[in-house]
Amino acid sequence: MALDKFLVEKMRAVTTKAAFAASKFRGLNDKIGADNAAVDAMRVELNKIDMLGRVVIGEGELDEAPMLYIGEELGTKKGFEIDIAVDPVEGTNFVAKNLPGGISVLAIAERNNLFHAPETYMEKIAVGKDVENGAVDLDFSIEKNLKNLADAKNKKLEDLTVCLLERDRHKEIIDKLDKMKINKKLISDGDVSGALYVTNDKFGVDMFIGTGGGPEGVLAASALDANECFFQCRFIFNEENEIKRAKEMGIRDLQKKYNLSEIISGDSIFSATGITDGDIIKGIKVDGKSYYSETLVAHKDSKLFKIIRKKDEII
Repeated sequence: MALDKFLVEKMRAVTTKAAFAASKFRGLNDKIGADNAAVDAMRVELNKIDMLGRVVIGEGELDEAPMLYIGEELGTKKGFEIDIAVDPVEGTNFVAKNLPGGISVLAIAERNNLFHAPETYMEKIAVGKDVENGAVDLDFSIEKNLKNLADAKNKKLEDLTVCLLERDRHKEIIDKLDKMKINKKLISDGDVSGALYVTNDKFGVDMFIGTGGGPEGVLAASALDANECFFQCRFIFNEENEIKRAKEMGIRDLQKKYNLSEIISGDSIFSATGITDGDIIKGIKVDGKSYYSETLVAHKDSKLFKIIRKKDEII
């Protein structure tokens, strides 16, 4: 069953209000303040919506985060039964230092249709919808993935661009990219935004790859699914408590590769609003008693995938 399209505007309003609240902390070196403001605003807006909402990816467990915790119920308790994944501020460092790339983001799906990702790392690979299925795979070497990608996109290897987080754990990948003379787009944060680059050629990224947060992977998957992109992931469990938590969440095969259809089942809605300016969406702009926002919204069932620019009044 599809989600009602009216929820698209409702979710846009949620991330917009959260982004505006966090924007007041831009450049103040207060990551916690920005995150708390976004959480508060997001929670208030979600509770206005006619739905039986349940947070499946949030700010942690109940005893660790008093707001938007995993399992928290939101909404008026009337209407659709909805699973919710939230990241009130992705890129808290960006907001604290007023650097590009801070966003407020959420994704929703019908109850039990959104993967309950544990708080652990996952390997990820994403390419655009113009790449045929089977061309890239987590089990392929980086060399094979890039050669297949170049063939699929009718490009020379040196014309490809790969986006990944600039982390020590990615040194081997980065070294191989350099050896193959592949262009790199290294990002310091923003796992969700990094994956979104593959949704449109205008962003100049052919592949997103590397290891990042599991919850962020599920959020990105919602947007990528709506845009008919390819995404594959596999969780990495290094600690016993991570394995225990995964099993409690119903994950039996710890080495399993997940495709989009296993992360997002059926219809979904994605919304991401800029807090600071970024390559994909611009940040909040205040003008007197009004503010302007840009939000990337995606609704799988209606094939909606666009940026909405909006003016709202400051209350």
